[in-house]
Amino acid sequence: MSNCIFCQIIEGTIPSQKVYETDTVLAFRDIQPAAPVHILIIPKKHIPTMNDVGPEDDQTMADLFAAARQIAKEEGVAESGYRLINNVNKDSGQVVFHLHFHLLGGKPLGPLLAEK
Repeated sequence: MSNCIFCQIIEGTIPSQKVYETDTVLAFRDIQPAAPVHILIIPKKHIPTMNDVGPEDDQTMADLFAAARQIAKEEGVAESGYRLINNVNKDSGQVVFHLHFHLLGGKPLGPLLAEK
């Protein structure tokens, strides 16, 4: 998907600060971090949203969660706590339509939703 920014990061045409990479997963620092630790974890296969995950993606999903656990340990937030977020479609705030997880930590993160 040449118009997908995350696919371009996977291809190396857009630079990123990689923190983890396997044959199926890439993780890199968010350029607009919302916490001291803010890592984006993506599959190398283009999957637009969680709704598009199929049975053929079971191993990729397992790889994403294994990556999250490893990155949390390496970033020093596994014990203190971290949040793993996946936004699905417009109302959730998904901006890049390539499946991804935000791993956030490094400080108390407060309530899940802001009160209005």
